[in-house]
Amino acid sequence: MTELNGNDLPALPTPEEVRARLEVLRSRIAAVGGDVDAVTVLAVTKGQPAAVVNLALAAGMSELGENYAQELVAKVAWADVHLGVPSAARWHFIGHLQRNKVRQLATHVWLWQSIDRASLLAEVARRAPGARVLIQVNATHEAQKAGCAPKETTALVQAAERMGLEVLGLMTVGPSDETLDPRPGFELVRTMVDRLKLSICSMGMTGDLEAAIQCGSTMVRVGTALFGPRSATAAVGD
Repeated sequence: MTELNGNDLPALPTPEEVRARLEVLRSRIAAVGGDVDAVTVLAVTKGQPAAVVNLALAAGMSELGENYAQELVAKVAWADVHLGVPSAARWHFIGHLQRNKVRQLATHVWLWQSIDRASLLAEVARRAPGARVLIQVNATHEAQKAGCAPKETTALVQAAERMGLEVLGLMTVGPSDETLDPRPGFELVRTMVDRLKLSICSMGMTGDLEAAIQCGSTMVRVGTALFGPRSATAAVGD
């Protein structure tokens, strides 16, 4: 067992522990018929110390996700100092994105996963021409949740393409009420990915991973199941 630190949070796991936890996740994916070679496990480092970057890379995960601009920038800086330049990490921004944060993120983000409005598309296109993006869809129609309405998705994809952005796929978050079945929303987003002839379907976290895989997810966003408790509450990665 790891000891508690001064914030009453468990210390970071060892690289061997992270690799073992990743294998558990892959086993869960395979158990419901998912192809472990075709499903990306996005390692969400939100609320974790910067050293988790090295843990993820050591476990063979180069796709890392962050919810907050300041955390992503700080972890990139840490990796530049401690791991060499450039780091092997490919950063995904997965949280609610404010237009005024795009500039500081533009040189660091490999994939913008939470694009949900035309004004944000325009800012990303201005600051990071040709950037890779996913359109976030609010498939559960929850007022408090980010994401465009399903009926707006096609128009946003087309707008992004007109702006010269590379739309790779769609992203969604399951229902906030964990007692609800996430499958209807997941199935809707998977259908739209196919109809729009996109490649990435980013949906599913630790609690609804199996449902997401069964509905055709190609990317799951997982944090605490890999690295343990964090200091902040999860939003679109857990």
